[in-house]
Amino acid sequence: MKQIFLAALLLGAAAVPASAGAQAPVSVQAISGTRLEISATGEATRVPDVAIITAGVVTRAASAHAALAQNAARMERVRAALTRAGIADRDIQTSNISLNPEYRYIQDQAPQLTGYSASNQLSVRFRDIAKSGDILDALVAEGANSISGPNLTIDKPEEALDEARTKAVGVGRARAELYARALGMRVVRLVSVSESGGGYPVPPPMPVMMEARAQASSTKIDPGEQKLSVSLGMVFELR
Repeated sequence: MKQIFLAALLLGAAAVPASAGAQAPVSVQAISGTRLEISATGEATRVPDVAIITAGVVTRAASAHAALAQNAARMERVRAALTRAGIADRDIQTSNISLNPEYRYIQDQAPQLTGYSASNQLSVRFRDIAKSGDILDALVAEGANSISGPNLTIDKPEEALDEARTKAVGVGRARAELYARALGMRVVRLVSVSESGGGYPVPPPMPVMMEARAQASSTKIDPGEQKLSVSLGMVFELR
C-alpha cells in the first residue's frame, strides 16, 4: 500500500505545471546566411534650457572665527537674492565649505600665519537662462565674489534621445542595404540591436572674473545648441 500511495504522489506531482517564475528555454535561430555587423549613430540637437552655476563667497580675516562670521553674513545676502529672483530651494545646493590658513613665505624663514580664508559655494540651477545673467549681477551686488560656470544642459533630454535613436536605426538599416547591394545580396532580417551609449557632452565650466563682471552693465549667457547622440550595434543577416 505504501508503494502504491508513493507512486500516486509522484504521478500527481508530475501533473502539476511548472511555476510561472520558471523560464522556458529560449530557441535562438542560427544565421544561415552572411552575418553583417553595423555600428550606427543618430544625432539630434536642442537648445539648452538649464544653466548650472557655482556661486559663493570667499572671505579673509585675521582669525578663523572672523573669516567664518563674515562669510556667513554675506552668504545670507546671496541666498536672499536667489530667493527674491524666484530660484526654488530644490535648485540651490551647497557644494563646498572650506576654511584654510594663509601663510606668508619668506626665504630661509618659517612660514608666518597671516590669517584665514573661508569659502562657501552654492550650486545654483537656473531654469530660465534668459534671466540668469541678471541674477548673476544681483549676486555680485550682494557680495558673491566667486562664480564659475555655466554648465548648460537640457532638463528633459529623453525626447531628443529618442529622436536620435530613431535616426540611428534608420542609419543602420540604410547602411546594411548598401552593403547588401554592393555584395549582390539582400537583407533578410535584423538579428539583434544593442545600444552602446546615449547622451550629450556637457561643456566644462568656464571661470567668471568677478571684478570684470561687477563693472559690466549686464552679464549675458548665450545657450547656443547642444548635440545629443545615440550609438547602436546592429546585426543583420544577408543572403
